[in-house]
Amino acid sequence: MLKILRKFFDFCGGENRRKFYLSIFFGVLMALFEALKIPAIVLMLDAVIGGNVTTAVIWQCLGICLVSIIGGFIVKYYNTIIQCEAGYGTAAGKRIEIAEHLRYLPMGYFNSNSMGYITSVTTNTMENLGDVATRVVMLTTQGVLTTLIIAAMLLFYDWRIGLVVLAGLLLFFLVNSRMQRKSEKVSPRKIAADSGLVEKLLEYIQGIMEVRAYNMTSAQSRKLDAAISENEDCNFTLEKTFIPYMCVQNFVTKMTGVAMTLLSIWFYLAGTMDLIVCISMMICSFIVYSSLDSAGNYSALLRTVDVSVDKAQEILDLQPMDTEGRDLTPKSHDIDVEDIAFSYDKRPIIDGITVHIPERTTTAIVGPSGGGKTTLCHLISRFWDVDQGCVRLGGVDVRDYSMDSLMKNFSFVFQNVYLFQDTVANNIRFGQEEAPMEKVVEAAKKACCHEFIMALPEGYDTVIGEGGASLSGGEKQRLSVARAMMKDAPVIILDEATANVDPENEKELVEAIDALTKEKTILMIAHRLKTVRHADQILVVDKGKIVQRGRHEELMQEEGIYRRFVNARETAAGWKL
Repeated sequence: MLKILRKFFDFCGGENRRKFYLSIFFGVLMALFEALKIPAIVLMLDAVIGGNVTTAVIWQCLGICLVSIIGGFIVKYYNTIIQCEAGYGTAAGKRIEIAEHLRYLPMGYFNSNSMGYITSVTTNTMENLGDVATRVVMLTTQGVLTTLIIAAMLLFYDWRIGLVVLAGLLLFFLVNSRMQRKSEKVSPRKIAADSGLVEKLLEYIQGIMEVRAYNMTSAQSRKLDAAISENEDCNFTLEKTFIPYMCVQNFVTKMTGVAMTLLSIWFYLAGTMDLIVCISMMICSFIVYSSLDSAGNYSALLRTVDVSVDKAQEILDLQPMDTEGRDLTPKSHDIDVEDIAFSYDKRPIIDGITVHIPERTTTAIVGPSGGGKTTLCHLISRFWDVDQGCVRLGGVDVRDYSMDSLMKNFSFVFQNVYLFQDTVANNIRFGQEEAPMEKVVEAAKKACCHEFIMALPEGYDTVIGEGGASLSGGEKQRLSVARAMMKDAPVIILDEATANVDPENEKELVEAIDALTKEKTILMIAHRLKTVRHADQILVVDKGKIVQRGRHEELMQEEGIYRRFVNARETAAGWKL
């Protein structure tokens, strides 16, 4: 138990950890106020049995009780506030910390870990830590502290009864320790079931169109039902595992109370205990373990807290790319790729590519699907780090730049655009929150999207759905181009930006891209080859290697992939000139 509590407090860190420690101090005060009931009981019994009940005694007992009640209320009030601040502060802080940490992880992490897992950590896990864990940890520590302080006070009145209380406490912890070991086996399954449920739910919702299109509603529903059933079964198993131990814990505390009563009577009859103390110990037997019973029941969830901390820490412990470079401004925007290699999960993706891309030129990258085109662009912009060789921007290794200063040099227009559930204006100025509205409108006009924006219900203030669900594919692409224009980076990477756009929108999108790419260094992953013929150089990438390079006219004179693609344009969908 102590190991889990220490891990939890260390995980909270900083100000929140200090608040939890302060909460424990308040817990000690609460326990002391709770223990004040005992001298009040002893004082009143002494007066009643001795026939000395006076107004002064009554006021003394009443005063002690009022101090106990009012003091306990005030301390509990502030203690609860501090616990909430620390718990919710930890959850909020760790969500932000995880989000910041994810920024600098290699993109390969996101390919091997589903959105459901990440979502589960930042929602369920953080909710467990911010709400459940806080209450579990504080109720557990409060129960133990209160019992220990009352036990210490009982030792003061009669050391024999005090030892009985401590013996009961020791037996209680032995049972609790056994429950913790059982919890260690079942809690990971509960966490996994929670994550699995979130994953299946997200998968079902995000893929609902495909599910309906292929008439797979029943099959997908069965998968979701299976995840729900697993979650239900896991929670039931968890409770079924803990209930016997909770019952034994309660039995131990109740039987210890019985032992206190019987021993007090025996000691009194034997003449070794005063009647006042005997009656006081009998009354105390009913209150000494009340807090511990509650703590014992909640302590069953400590292992879940432990697993939740481990799960969050697992992401935070992932090795990020070294982003602590220097804040540099490149002297030029020439890009040099020197004998780079890259593997993902031991599978070679890029194998010995060398290329020079002069600034303010257009380089088109073409080739079969899965050949490494997108990976090459990601390595150039340092979404991943190369395993071998280096990538230079302006003659400086991209790993020598700080990530923020490097990203200032790149703008991206991806095939799949993500727009945020926010206003159109804020989506365009994304990353430049202080940009004035005049610049937003200017970028929108250059990207050929001002007209359709003004047709929206509230124009630039229209809130679009998450992911841009309320816009067409072409409209989303043009907003993406406007966003890139706002950034005005010197290097533009176009990743099949017109691949999924209908002919009606393609003309406007091409015009928008032309406006975006003037006087820029352009890397273009080509899906449609209409603009490839005008590129300053064309790289044909296949199986992680550059198998051809040159201008359109030169490559058409060679036997190879490029000419075959062009000649087969009528049968190879999407490859057109």
